[in-house]
Amino acid sequence: MDGLHWFKSSHSGSGGGDCVEVAVGSDAVYVRDSKAAGDGPVLRIGRDGWAAFVALAAG
Repeated sequence: MDGLHWFKSSHSGSGGGDCVEVAVGSDAVYVRDSKAAGDGPVLRIGRDGWAAFVALAAG
């Protein structure tokens, strides 16, 4: 996971609190909690699974 470029969700507010960060790798999408970015868990989701999740969340 070294070299990933993490960015906050566009739905995260600027006041802190609950924020999700996402990074796109060559084989998967990675999701983490911005409050525990350095040492917290990272969820790895295959690209097909991520596409299905986004489609369901948008609908």
